Amino acid sequence: IYVIAWNALKTFVSNGGKIRIVCSPYIKDEDKIALEEGYNARTSEIITDSLKTEIQELFDHSLLNKPSRVLSCLVAINVIDLKVAILKPEASPETKRLFHDKVGIFKDRESNHVGFRGSMNETFKGLSSDGNIESIDVFPSWLDTRDSKRVENALIYFNKLWDNKLQSVDVFDFPSAAKELLTKYTSQDKWNELLEEVSVDIDLGGKWSADRRFDGRIPRDHQIRALEEWEKHGKRGIFEHATGSGKTYTAMCAIRPALINNEIPLILLPSSELLKQWYKELKETFDEDDLSFLICGDGNNLWKKPGYLSAWTQSSPNKKKVILTTMDTAASDPFIKGIQMGSHLFVIADEVHRLGSTFRSKVFKINSGSRLGLSATPIRYGDEVGTNKIFEYFEGIIPPPFTLKDAIQSGVLTKYFYHPHEINLKGFEQDEWDDISNRLSKLIAIKGAQTPDIMNDSQIRLLLIQRSRIIKNAIAKVNLSVEVLNDHFEIGQKWIVYCDNQTQLSQVLGSIRSEGYDAYEYHSSMQGDRDKTLSYFSLNGGILVSIKCLDEGVDIPSATHALILASSKNPREFIQRRGRILRKSKNKHLSFLHDAIVTPCKKDDGLFNELSILSAHADQIDHPTPI
Repeated sequence: IYVIAWNALKTFVSNGGKIRIVCSPYIKDEDKIALEEGYNARTSEIITDSLKTEIQELFDHSLLNKPSRVLSCLVAINVIDLKVAILKPEASPETKRLFHDKVGIFKDRESNHVGFRGSMNETFKGLSSDGNIESIDVFPSWLDTRDSKRVENALIYFNKLWDNKLQSVDVFDFPSAAKELLTKYTSQDKWNELLEEVSVDIDLGGKWSADRRFDGRIPRDHQIRALEEWEKHGKRGIFEHATGSGKTYTAMCAIRPALINNEIPLILLPSSELLKQWYKELKETFDEDDLSFLICGDGNNLWKKPGYLSAWTQSSPNKKKVILTTMDTAASDPFIKGIQMGSHLFVIADEVHRLGSTFRSKVFKINSGSRLGLSATPIRYGDEVGTNKIFEYFEGIIPPPFTLKDAIQSGVLTKYFYHPHEINLKGFEQDEWDDISNRLSKLIAIKGAQTPDIMNDSQIRLLLIQRSRIIKNAIAKVNLSVEVLNDHFEIGQKWIVYCDNQTQLSQVLGSIRSEGYDAYEYHSSMQGDRDKTLSYFSLNGGILVSIKCLDEGVDIPSATHALILASSKNPREFIQRRGRILRKSKNKHLSFLHDAIVTPCKKDDGLFNELSILSAHADQIDHPTPI
C-alpha cells in the first residue's frame, strides 16, 4: 500500500500525522493450535517468530526493500505505532467479519472523522488499479446522523481494541525483538531520500504504462527495469522472462511510445491461439486509441491483395497501425517482398525461440528499427545455429533475466510441491535400450577420434533420439497415470496430464476414463472445439489430457495439478509446462506437480543397469518441496 500512497504519505508525515495499526501476523497451523489451546507461555515467542519471518521477507524482496526501509524509519520516529491482534477461538462472527472486512478511521485537527470499512486488503493487489476487484464503504462524521453514528461506533471499537478491552481478541504490543529487526535497517535522517527514490520508480511505471485509462495497469518492477535497459540498448534485444511474468503486457508497454513516434509494430506469433490472444489483449489495452489492425495468416488473406501490405507498412504520420501475423506467414516470400522496410517498422516476436528454424529464420531479412523478442527460454535446445541467428538479429538478451524462481519469489507465480514417481522399463523395453546403448558405445569409440563434435554426428543423434523415445513412451506411464489420479485426485480439482504423443494420449485418456474420471483431450488435431473444451475445464474442473500445444501460449491459470508423462531434457519444455500450472488464480495458493521418472532395471548382482537412463531425467528433476 505504501508504494501506491507515497505522495499522500509524504504530505501526511510533514503535517505531523500519526498512524496506529492493529494487524495480525501469519500464524502457522501448528502454532494456531497451540494458541487456541491456551499455551500462553509460548504466545509471545510464536508471534515474535512469525513477525520476524515476515519482516525479513520484506527486506529480502528486491521490489519491497526500499518501501520497507521507509516503513522502518516511520516506526523508528514514532509516526507509525503497531500492535498485534490474535483472534480467540470463541470470537463472535461479527468480530471475525470486522477483521476480514478491515475498519479504519481518519481524523483531522478539527476532529472531523472519516471512517471506512471494506473487503480489500491493504496490499498492492488489494488497492492497485490492476489488482483484485474489491469494495470499500466510506462514511464521514459531518454529513448526517447515521454516518456520524457509524464513525462513533468505529472509534469506540478501535479504542477498545487498541487498549485490549475486547473479550474475543488478544492484543499485544509489537514485540521488541521484531521491532528491533524492523528498525535494524533504518536511518532516520534519510527516509525522505528513500521516499524520493521510490517515487522515481513509481514515475517510471507511469512513463511505461501501456494502458492510459484511469484504472489502467502499471508495469511491475521487473517489467520497468527490462524496458529501461532495452531503451538503453538502442531498443533492440530479447526479454528472457518466465511464463506468467507478463511478457505480452511488457511488449505493449514498448508499443505505446512506438505508436506515438509513428512506428508500425509488426508482431510475429507462432500459433493461431497466440494470434487471437494478442489481438484481444491489444484491443482491450488500447481501446481508447484509434488503432487499425491488419491480421495476416490463420485464414486471414487480405494482405495478399496487390499493394495492400505495401500500403499498410508505409510510414503514416496520421494513422496508428498494428500488424499481427503468424511466423509462417511472415517468413513467406510474398510477405517479405510486400513489406516497405525501414526504421519505422518495430518487429516484435513472441516465443522468439520459434524463429530459429531454417524456414522461419527468413523473417530476419526484414530490415526494421526497434526489435523486441520475448521468451522464457530464448536459447534453442540442441540448435546453436538457430540460436545464433535469433541473437544476431535481436542483438542478445536484455539483462537481467526474470526466471521461474524470480517469478515465484515475487508472487507472480504460485509456490509448488513436486512429487516424483518412480517407474521401470518393461523387460523388452530395457533390452531395446541396452541394444541401442551398445551400438552407441561402439560408434562413439570408432568416430570419437575422428570427429571433434561427436554428439552432432547424424548416426549418433538418430540413435539417441530412438533411445529417448523408449523412455518417453514407457508402457508403465499409462498405469502410473491411473495410480496417481486414484491416490490424489479430488472432485473439483483441475488437472493437466502432459503426454508425449497422440498414441500415448489415447492410451492414457482411455485408461482414466475407464476409471470413471471426467477427462477430455486437448491437442491441435482433436475433433470438436478447443476453446469450448478449455472453457468447460476452467468452469467445471476435471482432467485435461494434452500434448505439446499446452507448452506455450495457452493460459489456464485455474489449473492446480499437473502430471508430466512427457519426459524431456529440453529446458524450454521444462519451464513452459511448469509455467502453465503455476499461474495465479483466485483462491489458488499452491500448485502440485507429479512427474514420471523412469529408473533402470537391476541386474542379478543388484547393480543398476544403464545409469544413463537417469541422466536422461537429470534436467527435469526438481526439489521435492515448495520453491
